[in-house]
Amino acid sequence: MNPLDLFYDSQAGLKTTFRELPHWKQQGKVHFLTWRQADSLPRARLEELQSEREAWLRRNGTADVRELDHFERHAYYKLFHQRVEHWLDAGSGSCLLKRSEIREIVAAALLHFDGERYALGSYAIASNHVHVLVVPMNGIDLSSITHSWKSFTAKKINAVLGRSGTFWQDESFDHLVRNETSLRRIEEYIAGHESHGALVWRKDFQ
Repeated sequence: MNPLDLFYDSQAGLKTTFRELPHWKQQGKVHFLTWRQADSLPRARLEELQSEREAWLRRNGTADVRELDHFERHAYYKLFHQRVEHWLDAGSGSCLLKRSEIREIVAAALLHFDGERYALGSYAIASNHVHVLVVPMNGIDLSSITHSWKSFTAKKINAVLGRSGTFWQDESFDHLVRNETSLRRIEEYIAGHESHGALVWRKDFQ
């Protein structure tokens, strides 16, 4: 894998979808993913976030981050993604991912198709959320990778815990990495979770 070809290419095809968050996807490029347990944020936080997203749309008229200038884009990620990261790191909810047998389920799922459907980079399994760097192989959609991870692990975790119901929050956050500097910053961010008790696996893309 050529490291120079890993990053977002503004001239190449881009698949964009929207739910609560915008999702940009390019095959063969490195993406930073975050998903969390369904109970990881209190209802008050979720309502606050939803209210501010609605206000953002009224002010800006778009949910497409590509249409924002550099400063507006920075403000968007600070207001939504970075703040949610701070809330998650505070350790809200049941934090079932602290349990070693649960972490092992997630880690095994991440590694299972590494080199076949995707190239896996560094990851962190924290108390209530997961961070992953991943490059989808050609012909493999990022959403199918994420869905497979979350669906398989949710079923297996619920079986181990003897419970049922939703384990993961439905929507994940994904970010197309733009350059080497951004990749190193994200890798350092992932590695930093180890000091807070997360299971961290470090891997460079080769």
